[in-house]
Amino acid sequence: MTERPALTPQLGRTRVMAILRSADASALPAVARALASGGITCLEITLTTAGALDALAAVRAELGPDVAVGAGTVITGDQARDALAAGAEFLVAPVVDTAVVRNAADRGVPCYPGAWTPTEVSQAWRAGAAAVKLFPAGTGGPAHLRQLRAPLPDIPLVAVGGVGVDEARDYLDAGARAIGIGSPLLRGADREPTPQALDALTTRARTLLDAVRVTARAGEASA
Repeated sequence: MTERPALTPQLGRTRVMAILRSADASALPAVARALASGGITCLEITLTTAGALDALAAVRAELGPDVAVGAGTVITGDQARDALAAGAEFLVAPVVDTAVVRNAADRGVPCYPGAWTPTEVSQAWRAGAAAVKLFPAGTGGPAHLRQLRAPLPDIPLVAVGGVGVDEARDYLDAGARAIGIGSPLLRGADREPTPQALDALTTRARTLLDAVRVTARAGEASA
């Protein structure tokens, strides 16, 4: 296997990936700015959003190298190629497609495939995932993540799906390397990007990162 790509640096530092999924991408640049202002610098734009790749390129150009922008819901090789051509800095998928994972790894691009069972998690990791997306995390909750971590402690897991702002600490305390969060964080700011909604989004981003930092400090203190 080609050398495994490292975790996206912004994800490693903040432990949060914001998921931008909407009916169309028109408001996503404003949403991305609000998130970045709140300190969330790892952004996934899902391909189920109309105009996703154009928005991805626009956000990358505007926010620069401090903010990592990737493509989500990448489930085919063609989608992976299109996303990388548009400048995606990482790929996220709801499933394990080993060809997509290996293609990203061959290009040095982190890929986060979605898995639920120990077999799927191991398969994704062997294919070259930078970390494995536990999806949908909310179905089994932090207890399921903790059970997966017990026999597979060396595989970093990113909890995604059903993770809210208030639940983030529970998943991190259970051993998640990071969390991915979408609608519980955006709360409609993508549909109605008013100044008030965007300001509130920035505040929620800061609140979430504060909770994550508390978890990180607690882990360091107990180490």
